[in-house]
Amino acid sequence: MLSGYALDPSVDTTSQNSSNSYIGAVDEAEKKKGLTVFEVGPKKHDKRKKVQGGESDDIDNYLGPWAKYVDEKDGAKPSEEEQKELDEITAKRQKKGRNEEEAPAEEKTILHVKDAYDYQGRSYLHVPQDVGINLRTADIPDKCYLPKKQIHVWTGHTKGVSAIRLFPVSGHLLLSCSMDCKIKVRNTPATLTPDLPACTHFAYQLRNSLSMYSPSTGQCISRFTNRKVPYCVKFNPDEDKQNLFVAGMSDKKIVQWDARTGEVVQEYDRHLGAVNTITFVDENRRFVSTSDDKSLRVWEWDIPVDFKYIAEPSMHSMPAVTLSPNGKWLACQSMDNQILIFGAQNRFRLNKKKIFKGHMVAGYACQVDFSPDMSYVVSGDADGKLNIWDWKTTKLYHRIKAHDKVCISALWHPHETSKVITCGWDGLIKLWD
Repeated sequence: MLSGYALDPSVDTTSQNSSNSYIGAVDEAEKKKGLTVFEVGPKKHDKRKKVQGGESDDIDNYLGPWAKYVDEKDGAKPSEEEQKELDEITAKRQKKGRNEEEAPAEEKTILHVKDAYDYQGRSYLHVPQDVGINLRTADIPDKCYLPKKQIHVWTGHTKGVSAIRLFPVSGHLLLSCSMDCKIKVRNTPATLTPDLPACTHFAYQLRNSLSMYSPSTGQCISRFTNRKVPYCVKFNPDEDKQNLFVAGMSDKKIVQWDARTGEVVQEYDRHLGAVNTITFVDENRRFVSTSDDKSLRVWEWDIPVDFKYIAEPSMHSMPAVTLSPNGKWLACQSMDNQILIFGAQNRFRLNKKKIFKGHMVAGYACQVDFSPDMSYVVSGDADGKLNIWDWKTTKLYHRIKAHDKVCISALWHPHETSKVITCGWDGLIKLWD
């Protein structure tokens, strides 16, 4: 009787008409011709048609499997009824003091040096040439050595430090971001001067948006948003594509923006979970992404279909990925307390002979790094320790108690033989040598 009617067992259906053969909702039975819940009636499915996009040999006009549907709408503008309903909800929230569209908090930039430019008109971004090390060269040190002791501590953050990055190529400046919503720029080992403070920029985080800042002035140049939470951002390293960047979003997409126009120019939509990392490989012709869906995908630049998909039943999510200095390997921090090594060229296979163990990182996106000469692999862990492995043997060589809480990132300076920088959730950044 799930459908509201049933055959009358006391009536001989061969001699009675159909209306007397049912009990219950007789009208409904006649309407459905007596079909039960286990029987499927005839259904019509109109297949959605896609926009025709030329032949496969026409590269410029061929849309292929990613063509849009004919009835697909690009815009997301609500109808008049929907807009009226949204206005009513917004008005109610404003009365209760719970307006979601809050005004952005005030942004500030504080310069901690006397002048932004020296007597020759050079800003603090200028790469120094009198520190005993050539910071402009791409050459790597001949031999790197294990750091043994702490030689400096940077303070200033009031909450845990979530990430640190070195200035590209030269590494003469260190950028740190913290859970206190501040971004700081500091001097690094090669330019470390105790009486010279860093230039500090900080701003309150805006929900569901990306902000781009000028490193020389600290001012916000522009903002970008698709109303989703961004988890990672990478600019295209090629000189002729410096205006393009990609961001991994909470809605499983990788979105490509043009910084000059502020418009979305491409979307890579194949992941089944939030995108955690984006890493450019193969001379920037491709990039690799990892996600909460426990997969690794490889993309050709500007083509929204992944050409390589790696996912095994035994794989865990990999929320931190680093490209090796020689560009041949990807070190992936796996949530099963291992560092996995994938090839960064051609087949992108897992190197089963290079698996680094011995640390506990489950639940934390601890950043991995290599020594410039590829002798060592370094990583923090959940216990606040700095772990150093030998690249060739995968043996855990050295372990240092670096922080009181999680050691979330470890960086080896690109021009120094034994200097490593760590940061942790205790709010400190430390230099080891």
